[in-house]
Amino acid sequence: MTPRWQECWDAAPELYALLKESETLESGREKLISYIDVLEWTYRRDIDTIKSWDYILLKEAVRCLKNIISPRNERLAGTSALEHLWTAAVTGDAEVTDDFVDEFVHLFKAIKGQSDVYPSRLMEGIEFPDFDEYNGREAALLRSDYLDQMGKRMNDYLMRYPSGLEPEIVKKRSENKKKILEVFDATEADWEDWNWQFNHVFKDKDGFETIKKIIKLNPEQEAAIYLAIENNVPFGVTPHYLHLMDPEPSDYDYAVRRQVFPPLRYVENMIAHKKDKALAFDFMREHDTSPIELVTRRYPTVAIIKPYDSCPQICVYCQRNWELTSPLMDSALAPKERIDEAIEWFAEHEQMMDVLITGGDPLAMDDGLIEYILKRLSEIPHLHNIRIATRLPITVPQRITEELCEIFASYYEVGKQALYMVTHFEHPYEVTPETAEAIRRVKMLGMDVYNQQVFTFANSRRFETAALRIALKQIGVNPYYTFNMQGKSEIEDYAVPIARLLQERKEEARLLPGIFRTDEPIFNVPFLGKNHLRAWQDHELVAIQPDGRRVYLFHPWEKNIEKVEPYLYTEVTIRSYLEKLKERGEDPEDYRSIWYYY
Repeated sequence: MTPRWQECWDAAPELYALLKESETLESGREKLISYIDVLEWTYRRDIDTIKSWDYILLKEAVRCLKNIISPRNERLAGTSALEHLWTAAVTGDAEVTDDFVDEFVHLFKAIKGQSDVYPSRLMEGIEFPDFDEYNGREAALLRSDYLDQMGKRMNDYLMRYPSGLEPEIVKKRSENKKKILEVFDATEADWEDWNWQFNHVFKDKDGFETIKKIIKLNPEQEAAIYLAIENNVPFGVTPHYLHLMDPEPSDYDYAVRRQVFPPLRYVENMIAHKKDKALAFDFMREHDTSPIELVTRRYPTVAIIKPYDSCPQICVYCQRNWELTSPLMDSALAPKERIDEAIEWFAEHEQMMDVLITGGDPLAMDDGLIEYILKRLSEIPHLHNIRIATRLPITVPQRITEELCEIFASYYEVGKQALYMVTHFEHPYEVTPETAEAIRRVKMLGMDVYNQQVFTFANSRRFETAALRIALKQIGVNPYYTFNMQGKSEIEDYAVPIARLLQERKEEARLLPGIFRTDEPIFNVPFLGKNHLRAWQDHELVAIQPDGRRVYLFHPWEKNIEKVEPYLYTEVTIRSYLEKLKERGEDPEDYRSIWYYY
C-alpha cells in the first residue's frame, strides 16, 4: 500500500482485511455491512463495553458510514466512496486526494472508539477531578475550581478578538478618521452627516487612490480591487467602515477587510459570468420564489419585500450580488407603483403575519419613503411583525438619526404590531462607540435588535464568533442566526465546512451564558429555505467525493408536512480549511475534533 493509506488502514485493520479479500465491490459492501451491524450490536447488547463518550461518537460514525456505503446514496450523490476504498485496499491506492483519505482516517477511528477528541485542546494539561469521589461543599469547590480553569482558557482565546469599544482601538481609529477628513477637507460635522457618508463612498478609481492614502493594501488586494473597478464588479466602502481598518493589514482587521475587499478569484469569476450572473449566482433561486416583483416567499406566513436593491457598501459574499452593479446605484430604488403593488400583495395574502423589509439596505432610502412603507404595512391587520434588515448601524451608523427613530416609534404598537431591526455584524472589530449609540437610539424605543451573522473563513477561528456574541450583548443586540457560508461558487474562498459551525456551536457557544449565545446555526437551502444544522432530522452526510468534499442531503422544512425533494450540497474539504487556518497562524490541533461533526 502507498504510505498515505497506512494511517487509514491502521485505524481499522478489520475493514482493510475485509475489503482486500473481496473479489468484487459488491462482496466488499456486503462484508462491511455485516461487520458494521455486528460491531454496533456488540455494544447495544452490552456484550462489550465502551466509555459513553466514545460510544456517542461511534454511533454517529457508524450511521455516517452506513450512509456513505449505501447504494441509494451513491446514486443520489453520483459517487461511490466505497469503490475508491475497495480499490485502494486491493491495489494499494486509488484516484482520490489526501483530503479523502483524511476523512476515512477519522471516520474509522471513531468507529473503533479511538477518536482524536479527548483530551480536548481547550482543557489539555488540566486534571479532571473524579467528582464521584467527593460530595457536598468539597465537590462543589472542586468543580468550581475546574470551571474557573475552563473559563480562563476561554478568556485566553477571547482576548485575541477585541471589539472596537476598546479605548486603544478607538484612539487608533480617530487617527484614521483625521486622515479621511483631511483628504476631503471635511469637518467632524460632515462626518456625522449620513448624507456626507453616502456621498463619499469609495467605489471608483479616485476612491481607490484615497483608500491607498489611508491604509496599506497587500498586492493581491490592490490587484483585485483595481480589476473589480475596471470591470464594473460591485465594490464600495464607506468612510466610516474604512476608518475601522488598521493602517497596515493585521490579525485584528482581517475580517473587516475581507468583508469589502474581494479576493482576486472572486473578481475573475464575476467577470467570467458578467452576461449570465443572474443565472450563475442566484444561489437561493429567488427567480423561482418571487410571486410578484420585489417579493420573495419560501414560507407560509412570512415573506420579504425589497424596495431598495443596493447598499452604501457592498459585502463581497452578498447573496444578491447578481442584482447589484454598484453602491447606491441609480436603479436601486423600485418605482413607487411597484412598491405599492408589492405591499398590496401582502394585504391580499392574509396568511402573512410577518414581513421582512430588506434589499439591498432599505435604510438607504430617505425618511419619507421609509415612513410611507412602514405606514402602508402597519395598516395591514394580519401583519403582526415588521422587520427591517439593515447593515447601516455598522457601515454608516450616522444614518440612525433621532428623526429616523421617531419614525420607527410611530409604528411600534404594543399588543398589535411589533417593529424589529435585524442587523448583520460579522466581527467584534465592527462594534464601535458610534454603532453602540445607533443601537441605543433604537433600543430606547423598545425595539428589539437581532443579529444574523454569516459564518465565513474570516470569522471562524476558535471563539471568534463567541467574542462577537459578547460584544453584541454589550450594546443591546441579540444574537439570532449564524448562517453557514453559502455554496456560491464565486465565493468559495469564504466557505467553511459545516462541521466547523457545528463544532463552534457545541464547543464554544455552549460555554457562554445562554443569553449571550445563539442555538440556531443555519444553512439556507436554495429554493427551500432555512435548515437548522443542530437538528439531525434536518440533514445527513451521505457521501464523500474523491476530492474529499462531504456531500450532505438537506431535508426540506416541509418534511412530514408535504412531499418535497431534499437538496444535495457539496462543500469545501475539512483538510483544505485547516490548511488555510494554518496559513493564518492557527494550530490545526486546536480544531482536531472537527472531523467528528457530521
